[in-house]
Amino acid sequence: MAIVDLVNAGEQQQQQQAAKRQEEDGEREYYCRRGVRHLCDSGISRLPGKYVLPASDRPGQAAAVGSVKLPVVDLSRLRIPSERAAVLRTLDAACRDYGFFQVVNHGVDGELVSSMLDVARRFFALPFEVRKRYMSPDVRAPVRYGTSFNQVNDAVLCWRDFLKLVCMPLAAVVPSWPDAPVDLRGVASGYAEANQRLFMEIMEAALEALGLGVSGASVLEDLAVGSQMMTVNCYPECPQPELTLGMPPHSDYGFLTLVLQDEVEGLQVMHSGDWLTVEPLPGSFVVNVGDHLEILSNGRYRSVLHRVRVNGRRPRVSVASFHSVAAERAVGPAAELVDDEHNPRRYMDTDFATFLAYLASAVGNHKSFLHSRRLY
Repeated sequence: MAIVDLVNAGEQQQQQQAAKRQEEDGEREYYCRRGVRHLCDSGISRLPGKYVLPASDRPGQAAAVGSVKLPVVDLSRLRIPSERAAVLRTLDAACRDYGFFQVVNHGVDGELVSSMLDVARRFFALPFEVRKRYMSPDVRAPVRYGTSFNQVNDAVLCWRDFLKLVCMPLAAVVPSWPDAPVDLRGVASGYAEANQRLFMEIMEAALEALGLGVSGASVLEDLAVGSQMMTVNCYPECPQPELTLGMPPHSDYGFLTLVLQDEVEGLQVMHSGDWLTVEPLPGSFVVNVGDHLEILSNGRYRSVLHRVRVNGRRPRVSVASFHSVAAERAVGPAAELVDDEHNPRRYMDTDFATFLAYLASAVGNHKSFLHSRRLY
């Protein structure tokens, strides 16, 4: 009888564990199907368990160690021949030391910038029934309303909703973008075009700072017909912001990311082992080095970890524009920057298919992807 009792107890325990897993999976699916904007609108006063990070990963009650005023690249000076060299030195140092900088006097119309933030806020304020038409867990979807960071693989969900818009070829993809708010397509497409022009100007300067001549021109040609994706982010006010993050520590896939953020702080950059809060600079874009540019520079430029904190008082909106070569193109270290004796090749070639396969199979940590491409 004792043996029978032990067997029955074991079976009962397995059934309880299976029921618990099924309940957790159902809870997870519920949150992934609705997102945090809907959850916030429901009036919750405590953070659901699926959003609570392990103690070691939480941002905590305190702010970051400090704030940082990122290096500033003034594009109006870059366009003056006598001042270009000095601006290139600033850009080079920023990409080496921080992996981040802010761009001012960029030429993107201020009214367009304001309209992009405004239409973003109005999209996330739409009824859930309208927004959910674009919800998809498919990371390859050209138009995707989603939540968290990588909702398929995240062990703990993040306090973020997003609208992803593939932007190339622009004329072909815009008709598939959301038609509400009614001005979203017009504003977002104009903003995407302006971002692509700005990206090309900054990349031309970065390649010049790296000392790339013929190969730099070839890279620019590839980027002109490459890929662009915009992610419109919403970080609603959070009932317990010390327990979660809007985005976990990660680096960006691609060459450069151009970020437009509102006046609410949240973006944090890892620098010298500390998390530093980026001080919003009105009228600027935050630009960061992506994995592709670190690989092309053979490690000279740094694609660094960054994350997003949330707060309990005000929602935050940002628009990130990611730029790279076409999906089928591979990126490797530039030949001019590889020296077998003094600066050997540090990275394997990579392409978008490799990245997507990694993203689909891993826990969603982009920085691990870059590490996976390192040769030593």
